[in-house]
Amino acid sequence: MPSLKEYRDRIASVKSTKKITSAMKMVAASKLKKAQDQAEASQPYAKAMGEMLSRVAAGVTVTEASPKLLIGTGSDQNHLLVVVTSDRGLCGGFNGNLIRLARLEIARLEGEGKTVKLITVGRKARDLLKRAHSDKMLHSFVGVGSSSRVNFAEANEITQMVLEQFEAGNVDVCSMIYNNFKSVLTQTPNAQQIIPFKLPEPEEANDNAPETQKGEEKLDALASPYSFEPEENEILGLLLPRNLGVQMFRALLDSAAGEQAARMTAMDNATRNAGEKINDLTLVYNRARQAAITKELIEIISGAEAV
Repeated sequence: MPSLKEYRDRIASVKSTKKITSAMKMVAASKLKKAQDQAEASQPYAKAMGEMLSRVAAGVTVTEASPKLLIGTGSDQNHLLVVVTSDRGLCGGFNGNLIRLARLEIARLEGEGKTVKLITVGRKARDLLKRAHSDKMLHSFVGVGSSSRVNFAEANEITQMVLEQFEAGNVDVCSMIYNNFKSVLTQTPNAQQIIPFKLPEPEEANDNAPETQKGEEKLDALASPYSFEPEENEILGLLLPRNLGVQMFRALLDSAAGEQAARMTAMDNATRNAGEKINDLTLVYNRARQAAITKELIEIISGAEAV
């Protein structure tokens, strides 16, 4: 049975841990507000960029002269996965769930006979994937967003590396795997294809409408009411690389906000668990102390009676 001193030491240790987790929760909460505001501010621009590209691309007749970022290379053999995690841990299942999705995606692609290459963003992605997939890693970015906020220049550096690999013919398809920030309590691992650019599916027409009407509605959904100068292919050639950077930037912002939200939630749970542990240890300590006092009294009384 542990001594009273050992119980006191354990209680003091858990109290120190509780102070640390409580402080980390407050720090994460203060950083979350900034990261969340930045992520939400980027959403309208990213959405408008995607809608504009969809309108332009809808009127393009796909030919060999069309931008490669739109039509692809004609093959899907070489896949590049950009895996975005955090640099630090202590944020619950934020990184673990994402790495699990990345491993499943790698296994799926390799099961189909595809060649997989990796670019990792964040120290956790690098450390957790390099043991089994070090031969697939092209580059690892660490310290992204280490300042007070994520900068577009950091996202653009990653984008340029992806474009260089695509233009060199080393990559046919590129996807991002990142945590989609939905709320403080919900960060969903997401895999999004960014190369080649995917047109959104047209909304389904009314099931009761005739087949000819359905076809006309689908064509109307894709048709653009605008005329473009210069031609659509030239516009897409300029906008698609920019859109790639915007989507990369949005993924980094979502990941940064999700990291702070997950850390705040994890530290809140840890603080409450530490409080419960302190109460349990205090109860056990008091019982052990009472037993020790009772034992000493019995020994004193027994000695007095013996005399």
